[in-house]
Amino acid sequence: MEKIKMTTPLVEMDGDEMTRILWKMIKDELLLPYIDLKTEYYDLGLEYRNETNDQVTIDSAEATKKYGVAVKCATITPNAARMTEYQLKEMWKSPNGTIRAALDGTVFRTPIIVKGIEPCVKNWEKPITLARHAYGDVYKNTEIKVPGAGKAELVFTAKDGTEIRETIHQFRGAGILQGIHNTDESITSFAKACFNYALDTKQDLWFATKDTISKKYDHHFKDIFQDIYEKEYEEKFKEAGIEYFYTLIDDAVARVMKAKGGFIWACKNYDGDVMSDMVSSAFGSLAMMTSVLVSPSGVYEYEAAHGTVQRHYYKHLKGEETSTNSVATIFAWSGALRKRGELDGIEELVKFADKLEKATIQTIESGKMTKDLALITSLKDVTVLNSGNFIKAVKETLESL
Repeated sequence: MEKIKMTTPLVEMDGDEMTRILWKMIKDELLLPYIDLKTEYYDLGLEYRNETNDQVTIDSAEATKKYGVAVKCATITPNAARMTEYQLKEMWKSPNGTIRAALDGTVFRTPIIVKGIEPCVKNWEKPITLARHAYGDVYKNTEIKVPGAGKAELVFTAKDGTEIRETIHQFRGAGILQGIHNTDESITSFAKACFNYALDTKQDLWFATKDTISKKYDHHFKDIFQDIYEKEYEEKFKEAGIEYFYTLIDDAVARVMKAKGGFIWACKNYDGDVMSDMVSSAFGSLAMMTSVLVSPSGVYEYEAAHGTVQRHYYKHLKGEETSTNSVATIFAWSGALRKRGELDGIEELVKFADKLEKATIQTIESGKMTKDLALITSLKDVTVLNSGNFIKAVKETLESL
């Protein structure tokens, strides 16, 4: 069979640990035999990020702006232990945070639903999509370790030299400080992306922050959403028969547990990070969730929403068998290939992406799955496959379709 031709490259961002191993397996088994794959490759593995002083991450984000579609493997965000393990020059920032800051936009994450994997929350009948703001807050923070007694101040100096100054805390001893920010431009982009996605998918939109405590910072998000909704989207929502409402984040958490699903839940950056893990895990597995960053300029970056599966990687290095779920990484590739096909008018590429996702779901529903799903499935007499054999089973299903 002749391979599907591509005209424009995808930006390919390789990653770390076990997900890097899966990345190569997926390409070798599920992509390269069928597609004349064109990518512009960036190695975002921690060793190379360290070698390039993280310039490779910045370069990959710029390439994404140029080509419009990227696919990203999971990467390590280093902590103190990683500093020692990898002998890092410094504790590099989250690659996802760097890329999201460069692209701006919103991350949409939706559980992948398969028969036999029932949600932990029994009344969830439909997927819940998390819309996560992808700029600023703690992902773009500045932090200080306070050495001892003294006064901490928040100072803004305007272009004309005038100052706004607030005391944060009068320290009597050592402590810590954190400064975060966001911009009206980015919050506006976030709001519009959420409203447009709700209209496109005909789903209700919830937005939640903690404006009762954060009376300026979080309240500003709430005000921008409300203003845009009333001016640009209220009538459109009524026509579509869908609803937008704001609620406190703690109220949203309580309400979502009793909801049936089938809506979009918009959250600030950190809230979205945490809640998307909760929702995906409750639907079955962190490895069973799609994730795409959509920028205001129409740039798309697809990724797996989970980490690098460090524990399995150490087992792999010892030559031990692993059973690592690769579904989210497969769907990152299929999502990016579909979007590339749509933008370039390559129908065969779109159809292949659809077929790959169908094959992945059918493989699981036929009872062939990785250990994490086997532990929670309601299917009987399932076959637990190791990391490589699951991908090969998907290949067999793909070729039978």
